[in-house]
Amino acid sequence: MKVLFAAPADGWDRWQGPLTRACPEMELCREGDPAGFDALIYAPGYPEDGGTLDFTPFTRSRVVQSLWAGVERIVTNPTLTQPLCRMVDPGLAQGMAEFCTGWALRAHLGMDRFAQDGKWRGGEVPPVASGRRVTVLGMGEMGRATAQALAGLGFQVTGWSASGRPVQGIEVLAGDQLDLALARAEILVCLLPDTAQTRDLLDLRKLALMPRGSWLINAGRGTLLPESDLLRALDLGRPGHAVLDVFRHEPLPQDHPFWQHPGVTVTPHIAAATRPETAAPVVAENLRRAMAGRPLLHMVDPSRGY
Repeated sequence: MKVLFAAPADGWDRWQGPLTRACPEMELCREGDPAGFDALIYAPGYPEDGGTLDFTPFTRSRVVQSLWAGVERIVTNPTLTQPLCRMVDPGLAQGMAEFCTGWALRAHLGMDRFAQDGKWRGGEVPPVASGRRVTVLGMGEMGRATAQALAGLGFQVTGWSASGRPVQGIEVLAGDQLDLALARAEILVCLLPDTAQTRDLLDLRKLALMPRGSWLINAGRGTLLPESDLLRALDLGRPGHAVLDVFRHEPLPQDHPFWQHPGVTVTPHIAAATRPETAAPVVAENLRRAMAGRPLLHMVDPSRGY
């Protein structure tokens, strides 16, 4: 099979080896006649002249496999008629679970209270995890991994998704129960995709439902939170602190108020990264399925946006 690596050039050195080892029957190319390719491995930023890729000439391609978990910058391309599959990488899910669990434990244990200033704070003992309620918004691959990791530590975990699809070992609330999910959230982990339904979802009214002094960890998409609403909500103490890994504009500008606000911790979109070594077998499996006419893994529903 002949496959176009339609991703920024700086990704070639990281991906070429793992991809060819995972799928040795593939001829992986960086350029060529669009009509001659059986599939595309794609990431936003291609082509690198700043234009938008026209999928129309790829008449033989049976699948567009994204290297990104988020597909909001791909699914809106009006020339895309081929099946689109998002990246579901076991390493990405593990990395996200570790990031969110680490920050949830930091919030739960109150680690930031212990300044090295000579003051003994022996009376400030946190509860055990079973006494702390955590809500995870978004129960896709990464949300499930995170919720189960937190539940494994003993936290009282509630999940929320639009569909309310069951997850083993986790109570999952459905779309119209978002207010209840937020009211429970002493720690709120946000892992929702960027869709028309999730943009600006957590406005000031929604944030005000959270317990006073709670923590919010957003590692999903920056469009979930209206920035001015979040700053106002932090000033009101609901939530008491926000850990933000994703933003509407990245890199976050140096003069952005998030950098200066005492209730915000900024991390530079590092919560989870697609790792070629663990992701390449996923790509190889989908390529083989496409060539054999078998059902594809992790297909995107354009009407839902993910």
